Amino acid sequence: MSLRRDATIAAPVAFSMGGGGGGEGKVVPRMLGAGCAGVAELLIFHPVDTVAKRMMSNQLSVAEAGGYGAIIFRDAAQSSFFARWASLFPGLGFGGAYKILQRVYKFGGQPFVKENIKKNYGDSFTSVFGKKTGATMISAVSGSIMGVGEIALLPLDVLKIKAQTNPESLAGKGVVSIFQQEGFALYRGWGWTAARNAPGSFSLFGGAALAKQLMGVTEGKATFAQDTVASVAGSVASITVAAPLDVIKTRLQSGQAGSKSGFTVIGDLVKEEGMSAFFKGLTPKIIVVGPKLIFSFTIAQQLMQYFEKVL
Repeated sequence: MSLRRDATIAAPVAFSMGGGGGGEGKVVPRMLGAGCAGVAELLIFHPVDTVAKRMMSNQLSVAEAGGYGAIIFRDAAQSSFFARWASLFPGLGFGGAYKILQRVYKFGGQPFVKENIKKNYGDSFTSVFGKKTGATMISAVSGSIMGVGEIALLPLDVLKIKAQTNPESLAGKGVVSIFQQEGFALYRGWGWTAARNAPGSFSLFGGAALAKQLMGVTEGKATFAQDTVASVAGSVASITVAAPLDVIKTRLQSGQAGSKSGFTVIGDLVKEEGMSAFFKGLTPKIIVVGPKLIFSFTIAQQLMQYFEKVL
């Protein structure tokens, strides 16, 4: 695959150039559609995300922890229904900032990167993979690139996870003081995050593109049902592929691992909890968190398609 001096696939440049291949004038519709999807997802699914994070960060058996209620609701496990429900909303401020920015960046930015790759390297992908598979690979690779670049938002994700799994570490601290105190520690686990995001985002966008190809959907013309089916395929593939690295990332970011490296965490996990621990939280993630990604991905695709027509 030859490189062209004027070619770029970096997300920031893609935004400024309008995506190269026909992306001019689509910045606002794509950012607005992705942002609205992020807001809707946050309001509906934040409690579900808290449950998944607490399940993944738990290192005890269910019996040792005192049951699922103690793992999920923690100190509020014996409280009223409303108190238990309220306990599932820690880190909402960090979670809101992270989720909305993440969706705008990832869902709104991927089409621009895909258009740049298609414009500058489309012939190379076609010659290597064929016309149809090449188009799917372009979607997957552009998604993977966006996933790696997502580590720029890592501090907000780290603080969200800490608030969900280890709130005592943030008690009584303001946002500014937290950033001053934590510094580059907020980027702890960035390598593992990138390692998780690359195949996860590759599978998400690639799986969705493949599903649309199999359904014979023309780009930008998918119905709500077709986008939903494509989102299911991409989301399940993404969650499953990323699950092992997601467990490591969560433990590093929650602070439970202390000063241990990711490889040490892997060794301890295999030794003390067994290989199945790499997939802790996978079932609730696919059954419960999966719909969150399916929902936001579907809504983002539909809203971007709608706003591109009316704006």
